[in-house]
Amino acid sequence: MMKVRLTLAAMLAGLASSAVAAPSGQQLFEQRCGMCHAVQAAPGKLGPPLGGVVGRKAASVPGYAYSAAMKGSGVIWTPDKLDAYVKAPAKTMPGTKMLLGAPNDAERAAVIAYLASVKK
Repeated sequence: MMKVRLTLAAMLAGLASSAVAAPSGQQLFEQRCGMCHAVQAAPGKLGPPLGGVVGRKAASVPGYAYSAAMKGSGVIWTPDKLDAYVKAPAKTMPGTKMLLGAPNDAERAAVIAYLASVKK
């Protein structure tokens, strides 16, 4: 009987830990950013595609109508620059089209790590 209880307890513990597992950077990107952005060019998205964004110059994707603020920023998207921008877009770059930020540090880090892994 003791063995059955231990097995059941182990199973329940496994279920509990899997139920609270943090979403991946890709999942967070799709959930939080996917309404406006995709990693590859996608018709109907409000924001530019973000595949290859890490290391890319801001406002450099052809065919996207960037704000004057973004065009004039001269920013190269490093993980640190992306982190500051995604945390508070309007504060970091007044006049940007992106209005919603992501205040959660861990989620931002996961999304930026995901974007760093996605090539153009």
